Amino acid sequence: VDGAGIERLKAAGISVTTGVCEDAARADLEGFLLRVDLGRPLVTLKLASSFDGRIATGTGESQWITGPAARRAVHAMRARHDAVMVGGGTARHDDPSLTVRGLGIKHQPARIVVSRRLDLPLLGALARTAQETPVLLCHGRDADPMLQKTWQDLGATLLPCETRGSQLDPRDILQQLGTHGLTRVFCEGGSALAASLIEADLVDRLVGFTAGLAIGAEGLPNIGALGLEKLREAARFELRSVRQIGPDICHEWARGADSAL
Repeated sequence: VDGAGIERLKAAGISVTTGVCEDAARADLEGFLLRVDLGRPLVTLKLASSFDGRIATGTGESQWITGPAARRAVHAMRARHDAVMVGGGTARHDDPSLTVRGLGIKHQPARIVVSRRLDLPLLGALARTAQETPVLLCHGRDADPMLQKTWQDLGATLLPCETRGSQLDPRDILQQLGTHGLTRVFCEGGSALAASLIEADLVDRLVGFTAGLAIGAEGLPNIGALGLEKLREAARFELRSVRQIGPDICHEWARGADSAL
């Protein structure tokens, strides 16, 4: 409570007890508090991979590494967030709908695609359904104006973002999403977007689904290059839970105590 409400209650002679279930309340409100304090939403990064950390074979085949029960659990996780986010490569390769399915839920999270050039399928699932379920496109300010207009005409909301090197700046992306009102974002990759969020220390919760198969070094890794030279430079997360879902393992992690927000 950032106002004077508690003091006013006390001044009126009303007994006030604070800190009741504070940890649980902060966990539930973490996205809202991050948006108020830092201007960005909470980020949950979900990675589903083989035992050796691959998300596709060398030829690009990725469906399906994990089983139906794990995929159903992912839909439930999507439903607990304001939006589902993927990178442009995932949108181009997989043509995902990014909706919640099979749970009887009518309300849908928004769909976010991070694509500097907006070179996304204009006849794909997201384009076809942009007027039914919100689509937010985070793009570079140098994106083709014709593509910007085309996506706006399809019903998408465009969020111009700053660039850092050759990629969109992940910090500005999240600031733009916070300004748009989002408090909880569920990122489902791909590997380049996952790496950029981890490198910028913007991942608050990490959810991994690990399947019992090996793909090998020629497969696509679930996290792109981070440029680390020392282990002490690696982002650390604290294990919160491990459970079996069908034939797969789900492990959930939270931002390490020594990480900077």
